[in-house]
Amino acid sequence: MILLETADAMRAWSRARRAEGHTIGFAPTMGALHEGHASLARAAVRECGVAVASIFVNPAQFAPNEDFDKYPRTFEADRAMLEGIGVHALYLPSARDMYPESYSTYVEVGGVSQGLCGGSRPHFFRGVATVVTKLFNAVEPDRAYFGQKDAQQCAVIRRMARDLDTGIEIVQMPIVREADGLAMSSRNRYLGPEERTRALCISRSLFEAGRRMGGGLKDAAAVAAGVREGMAETRIDYVELVDAETMRPVAAVDRPVLLAAAAWVGDTRLIDNILFTPEAPKEDASCC
Repeated sequence: MILLETADAMRAWSRARRAEGHTIGFAPTMGALHEGHASLARAAVRECGVAVASIFVNPAQFAPNEDFDKYPRTFEADRAMLEGIGVHALYLPSARDMYPESYSTYVEVGGVSQGLCGGSRPHFFRGVATVVTKLFNAVEPDRAYFGQKDAQQCAVIRRMARDLDTGIEIVQMPIVREADGLAMSSRNRYLGPEERTRALCISRSLFEAGRRMGGGLKDAAAVAAGVREGMAETRIDYVELVDAETMRPVAAVDRPVLLAAAAWVGDTRLIDNILFTPEAPKEDASCC
């Protein structure tokens, strides 16, 4: 696995691979890798001629009061994981190269970035869209892989890739969970034993809501209320039922929806979600 540290070196390497006839798959990360990240890298290796991963803890998506300085950095373990998976190149840009002195250009995506995490972290998606645009410009992938756990981020990146005519296919991969249901996250390592146990109420409440929707519950407010009740031992940021494509709130479960939640467990903010598609009404065959 080759290590590349500048946009010019990364772009030259990708263009050489494309000239050889390869497609390029890309899994961008902030490091502190877990099995969720590994699933993205494996898909890139499996589905593309060459696979690229990146590690960059992006300062532009952290507010001053957030955890940029303490965000876990585990480079040697991350490199070993990616190399073991079969990733061909690892892009490691520096903050100085990504945001040089007097840097002043940012990418903002309207619509899908509003509400949910965009409501409580208004700086976040501008930082995400900007850094992903820069990573895309360096790697020039054919496909880029992101996890459903960050479903609104996936929607923002899909819209950005479409609107800016990148020609890149955005692939959303399923959430990878611990055996007890907790969505894997780099921030899970912040949790103490008691907090780790309390955090399980998030996924359990979402799964129960999924069962209720599967049983015919249509009222969005009732669905969200049930999740909030189940998450009472956390400090809830939001629980919302939104259209799975537009990220706009819905009143009824009458289309594919995303049930998304964010909550603080101790000092750690966690997010999780489930996708749900109601069954289409069965046709009445009595007339035939």
